Amino acid sequence: MTDPAPAAPPQPALPAAPEDGLPRPRRHWATLAIMATMVLVVLDGAIANVALPTIAGSLRVQPAATVWVVGAYQTALVMALLPCAALGEGFGLRRVFVGGVVAFTGASLLCALSPSLPWLVAARFVQGLGGAAVMALGIALMRFTYPHRLLGSVIGWNATVIALSAAAGPTLGSAILAVAAWPWLFAVNLPVGAIVLAAAAALPHPAGTGRRLDLSSAALNALAFGAAILGLDRAAHQPGLAVALLAAAAAAFVALVRRELPRRAPLVPLDLLRGRPFRISVIASVCCFAGQMASYIALPFYLQHGLGQDAVGTGLIMTPWPLVVAVAGPVSGRLADRVPNGLLCAAGGTVLAAGLGLAAVWPLHGHPGPLVAFLMLGGLGFGLFQTPNNRNMLLSAPRERSGAAGGLQGTARLLGQTAGSVIMALLFSVLSTEAAPRAGLAVAAALALAGGLVSAARIGPGRPARSPGCGSPPP
Repeated sequence: MTDPAPAAPPQPALPAAPEDGLPRPRRHWATLAIMATMVLVVLDGAIANVALPTIAGSLRVQPAATVWVVGAYQTALVMALLPCAALGEGFGLRRVFVGGVVAFTGASLLCALSPSLPWLVAARFVQGLGGAAVMALGIALMRFTYPHRLLGSVIGWNATVIALSAAAGPTLGSAILAVAAWPWLFAVNLPVGAIVLAAAAALPHPAGTGRRLDLSSAALNALAFGAAILGLDRAAHQPGLAVALLAAAAAAFVALVRRELPRRAPLVPLDLLRGRPFRISVIASVCCFAGQMASYIALPFYLQHGLGQDAVGTGLIMTPWPLVVAVAGPVSGRLADRVPNGLLCAAGGTVLAAGLGLAAVWPLHGHPGPLVAFLMLGGLGFGLFQTPNNRNMLLSAPRERSGAAGGLQGTARLLGQTAGSVIMALLFSVLSTEAAPRAGLAVAAALALAGGLVSAARIGPGRPARSPGCGSPPP
């Protein structure tokens, strides 16, 4: 009788897989910090517009000069998004995000204390720099906060928060001005900023790569985007200056690309743009945001000059658009985890184009009722497009390049919005006040359709986009 075979030695237990995202309740505190800061940045971009006449009277300056209160903020955002993304990847997403919150909140105090327009414009520029860090890194931090299977829904809720904040901005600004002086528009940011900083301890803290920001590249980036924004803004009224600024922007951008091209993680995310899905999403985003902004500028003129609505009626008629976007965002986010993102984006761009096209050509005969339905259709299309497109941009990038993906996502949005503003300025310069709005809506519809058609190039077999190296695929 043979001896029994010796028992196999016990195998060492496999190490537990790292948790995908943060545990509760830390996840909820982190979400509060990110979402509340997003609300601050978006509200501040919209809330100052309604105060410009009041600021002009209070500071005794020409109304046209107060445009810089908005322009300085937007210009700083565009110039700083990609450098802030690079800083976040190098020194840690949480560290740079919190630094952006501190800069934004401190600049809000400076805005509230501003004794003159130059002071206010400078403080708004600093606010924009802080806002750039928040916009570039907030969505990247969400990637480390939530499990992979929930990212589509989370991006949808983020789109809802941004849409509601943008819709509430003018109303909230008017409400504050009804009971307080204009500095309180900025002072209300201080308690919210303090709450965000208290909750920021719960944010995920992925390690940075240790790469330092190349200051020469950052300067070229600032020159390229700053000169481009200013050149586009001057295109309708100072064409000679606009051409010079755009030429300077092109030269700076060429120099920047040549400097960054050999690098493994360039400041301008050329490595991500080489990927076809990411590149398509960026192009589609610029197109659809250009259409959205062109329509946002055209509609008030159409309603007031073409349909005889007052300011209150105009606001009520336009409100359904962002409300439908807010509702469609979470739904689109859930679908994005199950349906090919290219299909959703193509459908969203097409529906947005249909709503804007109908708004442009439908004979209303002085009755704006059908226009409400068309704007709701447009809001539905934009909500269907935005969430899966943002999701694809984020998850097409490796985890360590999440900051760059977030920075380019914000840059595409702002470039599209700037292009839409320039298009409307050009239309108003060559057409009558009555004709330009409907022409603008038609151009906006064409841009949205272009975004949908570009997105259709991503339709193909396979599962929805997943994050490289992000663990198990969603169920």
